[in-house]
Amino acid sequence: MGKTQRYAWVAFWIISAHFFISYFHRVCPAVVAPDLVKSFGISAASLSVLASSYFLAYGVMQVPVGILADSWGVKRTVTLFGGLTALGGVAFGLAPSFGWATAARILVGIGVSAFFVCAMKLFADWFTGNRYARISGLFLGFGGLGWFAATTPLAYLAQGLGWRGSFLVIGGSGLLLTVCTWLWLVERPTDARICSARSAASNSPGDAAPWGSFLLVVRTRRFWILAVWIFCTNGFSFGFQGLWAGPYLMDVYRFSAPAAGTVLSMAAFAVIFGAPFLGFLSDRVFHSRKKVLVGGAVILLVSLTTLLAFHGRLSYAALCTVFFFLGLTSNAIGTIGITAAKELFPNDIAGTAIGTLNVFPFIGGIVFQLYAGMILDVSGSAPYPPAAYLPVLYFFMAALTISLLCSLFVKETFGRQPGRSVCGGR
Repeated sequence: MGKTQRYAWVAFWIISAHFFISYFHRVCPAVVAPDLVKSFGISAASLSVLASSYFLAYGVMQVPVGILADSWGVKRTVTLFGGLTALGGVAFGLAPSFGWATAARILVGIGVSAFFVCAMKLFADWFTGNRYARISGLFLGFGGLGWFAATTPLAYLAQGLGWRGSFLVIGGSGLLLTVCTWLWLVERPTDARICSARSAASNSPGDAAPWGSFLLVVRTRRFWILAVWIFCTNGFSFGFQGLWAGPYLMDVYRFSAPAAGTVLSMAAFAVIFGAPFLGFLSDRVFHSRKKVLVGGAVILLVSLTTLLAFHGRLSYAALCTVFFFLGLTSNAIGTIGITAAKELFPNDIAGTAIGTLNVFPFIGGIVFQLYAGMILDVSGSAPYPPAAYLPVLYFFMAALTISLLCSLFVKETFGRQPGRSVCGGR
C-alpha cells in the first residue's frame, strides 16, 4: 500500500467512526422510548419533539456545514463538531428534565451534522474515478453498525447501565475520537505533500465563493428532483425506523424491547451490508445511478405494502425480512442519491451540494416523526391500539409513492465527472 492509500484509509476510518456515533444518536430513541417517556413523563407528541429536535438541528446545519467544509476545511470542521457531539451525548445522559434533554439532542444534532457532508467531500479528494459510490457505500455501512448498536446492544446496555449510563459511555467515546481526529486526520493529498505545491495552491479550502456555490446548486432543476426523492425516502426511514417502528412492534406485535430491537437491527444490517453492495451494483454492474434508485423505490413500496396488508399478522421471520428491505431501500440507498448529487457539480463545491441535499432527509424526518406522533395521540396514550398505526402507515405509503415517481425523473450521472481530483484529471 502506497503513502497515498495509507493516508486515504486512515481518513476513511476516522470519519467512519464519527458516522457510527452519528447513526447511533439518530435512531436510539426507538429502543429507549419507553424509558424516556417514564423518566420525563411525556406524551407521544412530546417524545416526537424530543427525537425530532436532532433532525431539526441536523437539517438546519447542513448548508452551513457544507460551506465550512469547502472554505474552512474538513479537519477543523470535523474536530469542532465532534467535540460538540461528545458534549451533547454527555448532557443527554445527565438531563434532569425534558427541556434539558431536548437541548442536549439539539446539541448532538448540531455536532453530528458535519460528519456525512465532510466525509463525502473527503472521499471526492482521496478516492478518484468510479470508486466513489462503493467507498460511500462502505462508509454508510459503518453508519449501519451505529444503527445496529442502537438496537439490541443498546437495549441490553440500558438494562445494565440504565439509559443514562449508556449515553455517558457514547459521549466519552466521542471525546476520545475527537482527539484522534485532530492528531491523525489528513484531509487532502496535498496536505500530505503528495502533490505539487502548485496543485495544493489551486485546491486549498476557500477557493470557491460560498454563497455563489449555494446559489448554483439550488438553481439547478435536476437537484430538486433528487431533493424531493430523498425527502420522502430517507424521511420515511428517520420518521418510522428512527422512532416509531419500536413502539409499533411493541404495541402491534406485543414484543419486548430486546425482541423489537432485534427486528429493528435487520434494517441496520441492511445498511451495513447493503450500502456497499448497492455501491458495487451502481459502479460495476449497472453502471447507473438511476436504475438503482428506481429499483430501490419499487422494493421499498412493496415492503411497506406487505407491512400494511398483513398488519399485526406477520411472523417474526417475515418481520425481520421486511425490515431488512426497508432499511436497504430507504436508508442504504441514500448514498446513491448523494453520489448522483455530487456528480451534478464540480468537486470544489461538493461539500455545498451534498450539504444542501442533505437538508431534505432531516426535514422529512421531522415532518414524519411529528405527524405520526400527532396521529397516535388522537387514539389516546401509550400503549396504542394496533389500529392507531394504520393511518400512519398509509401516510408513509403516500410519501413513498412520490419517491418512486421522482426516481423515474432523476438524471443519469454515472460517468459524468465535472470536477477533477487534486492530483489531476478524473
